[in-house]
Amino acid sequence: MTTQTAILAGGCFWCVEAVFKGLRGVEAVESGYIGGHLDNPTYKQVCGGDTGHAEAIKVTFNPGEIDYGDLLDVFFATHDPTQLNRQGNDVGTQYRSAIFPLDDAQRGEAEAAIARNQADQPAPIVTAIEDGGATWWPAEDYHQDYWAGEGTRNPYCLAVIPPKLAKLRKGFAERLKEPAAA
Repeated sequence: MTTQTAILAGGCFWCVEAVFKGLRGVEAVESGYIGGHLDNPTYKQVCGGDTGHAEAIKVTFNPGEIDYGDLLDVFFATHDPTQLNRQGNDVGTQYRSAIFPLDDAQRGEAEAAIARNQADQPAPIVTAIEDGGATWWPAEDYHQDYWAGEGTRNPYCLAVIPPKLAKLRKGFAERLKEPAAA
C-alpha cells in the first residue's frame, strides 16, 4: 500500500517527533518548519519568532496500519491544543498547535478530529487548520531523531517528553511499535 503524509505542529518538534516515532504504521518522522515567509529558515531564525514558521513534524505513515484520524487523535492527546501559540514554557507562534492538511479529505478529517477531541479538553481547542501546501523546510540534521540521541541528556526534553510518552502508552498502547510496559 502507498504511504501517506501528515504534517502537524504541537510545540517543540523534538517533543512531538518522539511521540510519533513510537507508533506502529509510522514509517518516518521528520522535524522541520512550515507556514512562514522566509525561504530555507534556520532553527535560530524560527526560534526568534519572526519568520511565521511553526516547528512541525512530517509523518510518513502506512494507512493500512494507522489512519490519518488515528494520528490526529494521538496528536490531540499528547499536547495541549487549548494553548494559543505556546506549549508549556515554549511561547510564540513557532510553537502553535496546527494541522497542515495536504488535501480536502485530510482537511475534513482535521475538522472532525477537532470536534471529536473537544470533549476531552478543559477549554476550547485552538488548533489551527493551515495551508498544507505551504513549503516544507526540513530542520537541520541535528534536530532529526533528537530524543533518541541528544534529547535523553537534555534537561528540557527530560522534563517534557516522558509525560507525553506516558500519555501515549496509556491511551494508545495497542498502537505502539513496542508493547507498553506493565
